[in-house]
Amino acid sequence: MAPERLLKPCRPHLLRAYYEWLLENDLTPHLVVDATQDGVEVPLEHVRDGQIVLNVGPSAVGQLSLGNNDIVFSARFGGVPRRVVVPLAAALAIYARENGTGTVFEDEPYYEALREGKVALEGDNPDDDPEPPKPGKKAPFLKVVK
Repeated sequence: MAPERLLKPCRPHLLRAYYEWLLENDLTPHLVVDATQDGVEVPLEHVRDGQIVLNVGPSAVGQLSLGNNDIVFSARFGGVPRRVVVPLAAALAIYARENGTGTVFEDEPYYEALREGKVALEGDNPDDDPEPPKPGKKAPFLKVVK
């Protein structure tokens, strides 16, 4: 029997879908984060029992990026501007502040393999892309002849 293929995680897609759906229904999306995981950059003074709940609604955050590997945005905490980074493996749930509607994410084999160092993240940041090839010769040009 062939070894089971490790599927890419569905969490980034589900998170983006729930986020958009909550906004379409005029609800305020809140993200529950495991602040103990590697790569999490949140204001530690707001962490309780290893978790933090973040309002990720458009009026609360700036420059929101819901990438395949992480969630990045800027926000103010106690009037102090901060940059927040949440690896998708640390995103535990997304729900509406108003009524609790949302979802809790299951632990996926991909994130377990990532924690164990068995897989590496694929870049979803433009800075991660390799440099484009440098041109060798000048490009040919056409001349208009009348």
